[in-house]
Amino acid sequence: MGFILLFDLSNEQSFLNIRNWLTQLSTHAYCENPDIILCGNKVDLEDSRMITEERAREVAEKHGLPYFETSAATGHNVAKAIECLLDMVMLRAERSVDKSIFNRSKNRQGYEVDEASSEGGCGC
Repeated sequence: MGFILLFDLSNEQSFLNIRNWLTQLSTHAYCENPDIILCGNKVDLEDSRMITEERAREVAEKHGLPYFETSAATGHNVAKAIECLLDMVMLRAERSVDKSIFNRSKNRQGYEVDEASSEGGCGC
């Protein structure tokens, strides 16, 4: 229900692909604005780094994404990034449940119906 968009901090082309990957996610995702976090991976390879944190944060801010610098090798910030994405997904789920509660009422037969629906039939 959410996406971790990961690029390699030591690979310029990987960083440049972010825009294309975001387009693919918005085209094929389950909803119009999916929950996405951006992670620059391989932060442990400081000598090979090609993408500065400032540059990566600018791209993340431009697209409205949380940004984390991670390392799969050391585990640096991996749990923090996943927790952030889970919080985003859970918040979306809670808002969705709240909306469905407010948009439901009972018809004359006592069945729940979705008031937003043009059909106006049974809620099953």
